[in-house]
Amino acid sequence: MVMLVLLIFVMVGVAFLTLLERKVLGYIHIRKGPNKVGFMGVLQPFSDAVSLFISEQNFPLVSNYISYYFAPIFSLFLSLLVWLLIPYLTGFLTFNFGVLFFLCCTSMGVYTVMIAGWASNSNYALLGGLRAVAQTISYEVSLALILLSFIFLVSSYDLLYFYEYQSDIWLIYLFLPLSFIWFISCLAETNRTPFDFAEGESELVSGFNVEYSAGGFALIFLAEYASILFMSLLFCILFIGGDVDSMVFYFKLVFISFVFVWVRGPMPRYRYDKLMYLAWSSYLPVSLNYLIFFFGLKVSLFSLLF
Repeated sequence: MVMLVLLIFVMVGVAFLTLLERKVLGYIHIRKGPNKVGFMGVLQPFSDAVSLFISEQNFPLVSNYISYYFAPIFSLFLSLLVWLLIPYLTGFLTFNFGVLFFLCCTSMGVYTVMIAGWASNSNYALLGGLRAVAQTISYEVSLALILLSFIFLVSSYDLLYFYEYQSDIWLIYLFLPLSFIWFISCLAETNRTPFDFAEGESELVSGFNVEYSAGGFALIFLAEYASILFMSLLFCILFIGGDVDSMVFYFKLVFISFVFVWVRGPMPRYRYDKLMYLAWSSYLPVSLNYLIFFFGLKVSLFSLLF
């Protein structure tokens, strides 16, 4: 029952994140955002959801129907599954290997995008899917190495230990470069501007989801924004501490989500070769160096104590 309430609130949060994004981009571009439906546009997300789910859904005749149909469902399922990791002290599951569970779920998310692009039997969708797979795998390496570095530091895979470890000082003060790398890798992982190459309208006609309409498109959309919210939450746990049971933590979460949205306004899209160069030639060496540093620090402290 508790998990059902959590998932309902995540879906409502996703709805209002879309409203926040459209309003923030409206202010950045000096134009009006959605402000007609309800008070200050509050009912706009719900009207968009109703409009999508009651629309007619088209299926390409030459598509692989079963894979095409279930790819968005599994995408949303995986995006909601990682929310089990929220480290509440009571009433929720406790993951002793929460970090590994997160890495497994994000790795599985690659397959849903790949299958959605391939099963559509469209050249544009396939190209978008291939680009998304290459991009996601590249930046998952940096994310995994940063998490491994913190595992050496905290000596636990449990996310509860991460904010207990930051009771005196936030890790963002100690490891500012890693926080920037993590945040930018999260942008690439969730296909956000300036790394939205999987859905580049100008060159891919909306990418891997081009053949999806109505409910299928809505599920992909919900999965993407649920991932953005969870990545914001994980950034807060890893770098700016705070108790998940406190109200201050959620103000931090809203601020990081706002930054995800804000980046979309002023930033132009990268070139794809520069995206890959950034991952393999810049972030990977820095992440590896930090990993070696944390490992050496841990070994040195262990040898001094014993």
